[in-house]
Amino acid sequence: MVTAIDRKIVLITRQTRLDELIARFNTLQQARFYIEHLGADFADYLAEQRTYREAIAATEAHLLTVGRVQRVDRRYLGNFIFAEDDLVVVLGQDGLVANTLKYLDGQRVVAVNPDRTRWDGVLLPFVPDDLPRIVPEALAGRRPIRSVTMARASLNTGLVLDAVNDLFIGPRSHVSARYTLQVAAAQERQSSSGIIVSTGLGSTGWLKSLFAGWSGAAASFGVPVPDGIDAPLPWDAGALRFFVREPFPSRTTGASLVFGSVSAGETMIVVSEMAENGVIFSDGMETDSLEFNAGTQATISVAPRQGLLVV
Repeated sequence: MVTAIDRKIVLITRQTRLDELIARFNTLQQARFYIEHLGADFADYLAEQRTYREAIAATEAHLLTVGRVQRVDRRYLGNFIFAEDDLVVVLGQDGLVANTLKYLDGQRVVAVNPDRTRWDGVLLPFVPDDLPRIVPEALAGRRPIRSVTMARASLNTGLVLDAVNDLFIGPRSHVSARYTLQVAAAQERQSSSGIIVSTGLGSTGWLKSLFAGWSGAAASFGVPVPDGIDAPLPWDAGALRFFVREPFPSRTTGASLVFGSVSAGETMIVVSEMAENGVIFSDGMETDSLEFNAGTQATISVAPRQGLLVV
């Protein structure tokens, strides 16, 4: 019989800004010179790192009292194999939670805010000192769970990419993406700066900024905007929303199929016409991407799995 103390707890952490600067410039002194030469406050970088390291130490100490702990840096998430009954504790910003959920399949996540003076933490309901109470309850299955719908891009090359917040489909650089977009019976050849496909969780992020620009432009021309069109979706909504950025109408490309929804069981098809530099990435992570060049077909749908957040 497997008891709580036998369960593995996987602690997900990330590098701080200062860690990344030291990796870039080799030493703390050179990192300091670079930041101060630009007129920025290096003390803020030191304070952030100190607070985060203290949060890691406190979190590990709490977790070790209730189970075996394995610490994994975000850089290695793509290669880490999670066991089915692992409890995952994420210590960092909201983006780290989203990035972690993509690599899980049924494992529950306890999201911890390392510094409430710095991070609002929409996805971070706990602090390290909550863990002695929360983790035993989570291991015993006594904590409520909030489901998070994800989006999936499946390519005809066999590759698959999931997103917790949103998918971007378009060009790597500031050029126009060319593709054919099909949603249900509607189909249109388009040239744009890319398509955003948002989940319910992501509907308060990138998608919201697109709505803000669109509604602001409409208002300046006296065009009424339907009430509630930019209202966020629930995190567990069984649908995705898509928005085409800056579509260019021409003799061969249209701009009528620019916004809509993809419900569970439905798909959106995008066929690339880009000779090179086409890409699909998720949750703002361009390093976590799929090539999307000419002839590649992406089928966009609600992902069959959901993220599970302990609340």
